[in-house]
Amino acid sequence: MLSKKDIDNLAQLSRLDISPEEKTRMEKEVDSILDYVGELRSVVSAKSLKDKVKSAGNPRNVMREDTPLRSSLSGREDLLSAAPDREDGFVKVKKIL
Repeated sequence: MLSKKDIDNLAQLSRLDISPEEKTRMEKEVDSILDYVGELRSVVSAKSLKDKVKSAGNPRNVMREDTPLRSSLSGREDLLSAAPDREDGFVKVKKIL
């Protein structure tokens, strides 16, 4: 069970100004929260978590092969002609530093 001194310490760490009535109420609330967390901890042990991680399934690569596509030169020229500026068959852009 948390004491009022523990509640004062938590309030100071979290920079909260808590009235004496709130401290009394928080003692009960924090205790019930900690009891609940203790129950959860007993139900979900580290061993059961490891077992679940191991049985997560069989990972596989779902990516396709990266194969370059050949395009016609006329299609390339159409794209380059739409560019505002080009040089030696490439789109020319502003220098970025």
